[in-house]
Parts: sequence; C-alpha cells; structure tokens
Amino acid sequence: MADDRRPHLVVFTGSGISAESGIQTFRAGDGLWAEHPIEEVATPEAWRRDPARVLQFYNLRREQVRRARPNAAHKAFAALEQQGFRVSIITQNIDDLHERAGSRSVLHLHGEILKARSTVDARMQYPLPRGGIALGDICDKGSQLRPDVVWFGEAVPHFPDACEIVGEADLLLVVGTSLAVMPAASLLELTPRDAPSVLVDPEAEALAPPGVTRISLPAGKGVPALVRHWQREGRLWVPQTLVG
Repeated sequence: MADDRRPHLVVFTGSGISAESGIQTFRAGDGLWAEHPIEEVATPEAWRRDPARVLQFYNLRREQVRRARPNAAHKAFAALEQQGFRVSIITQNIDDLHERAGSRSVLHLHGEILKARSTVDARMQYPLPRGGIALGDICDKGSQLRPDVVWFGEAVPHFPDACEIVGEADLLLVVGTSLAVMPAASLLELTPRDAPSVLVDPEAEALAPPGVTRISLPAGKGVPALVRHWQREGRLWVPQTLVG
C-alpha cells in the first residue's frame, strides 16, 4: 500500500514545457493563434459553422504531438515518482508527453488530443492511436465525433478535481505557463498555507505573482535541477542557488 505521507509534489504545466519538445505553442508571437484565429478553429461556434476546418486543424496538431518526444523536464518528473515521491501532474496541455515519459498521475484540464469524443455524450471517448477524425466518423450513438479538447467558451469539467489535488500539495511547481488562462491560473490560490509555490519559466520574474518563488530557467534545465536536489535529500525544498 502506498504511503500517503510521502512528499506530495503537485505540478501544474503549460505549453512552455511542451514547446521544448517541438510542439508549437498557442499564445507566443509565432504561435498557433497567430496563424489560426481562435474564433475560427477553437470555439463551439466554429464547430457549428465549419466542422471540417476544425477537424483539419486538430488533425494537424495531432500529428505534431505524435512526432514530439518527452524532454528532460517530463522525464525528471517521472524519475522523481519512481524514486518514491508522490507526484500529481495537472496540465493545460492536450499532448501525452507526461504519460510517455512515465508519469502515472496526470490530469488533463483541457482534454487530450489523442482522443475523440461524442458530440452528444462527452463520456463516450475513443482513443486515436493513429490517424485523425473525419466528417462522418460517428460515436456508438450515431453522432459525429469531435476532438476531446475543451474549446474557448466551454466549461472545464476537471477543474474541481484539480482544486482538490492542489489542496493536498506539499509544494506546487508551476512550469511553462503564462498564468493567463482562467480558471486554471486560480489554482495557485488553493495551495495549503504552508506549501510553497514555485514558477519555472524563462520569464518567471515578469509572470510570477507575489509570494511565488521564481526560477528563471527553461523547463528542460530548471526542472531537472530541482529534481536532482529533491532526489538527493528526499524532501521538497527550494535551493536558493536556483532562485532568480
């Protein structure tokens, strides 16, 4: 039986961690939204207006995810879990890089691109080990399949689960996110009073709200450096040599 007294690291990741694996981000100056306006490919209205275009957009993104590989940050979290730490990952990313690296407790706030789901029953989900979704692909109830992705303007069904996980953290580590997407960004307010919050991001000094420790490094450098300290000492703490 697992020991729930193990140090519990809760990780909240955004597109910055996946960008280091070659997955194009959405909000950067050269990101996906610069090429594809949100209202044309990532809203319920876009789906009703032109489902073929929406499916094409996500089919291309799906192939990009399949070509990508987990990077040093993804692998570091999996290694920490293998050593005996309790590691819970909450991600805004729709890729499967955390799972491919070996992490076993991953909550996808915004869905999973390698799954399709029914347009009439969100509980009906279908893995997509290859290929994409085409018009005419239907669920077992006879309705068109859509990407298992939360679009702008839709509810975030797993947000209550994320709140519960964050409330059990010994340390909250935020990696590669601008903290601009709500309600996900509000998770920082739910950590236990004695649990530190740490942001790892090249722009950490500008992004981190008051009270959050800043580590201004890319995920692929900052996360492995932290994890090496934790593995060596068997506890979650913030080395001052990394801060700033």
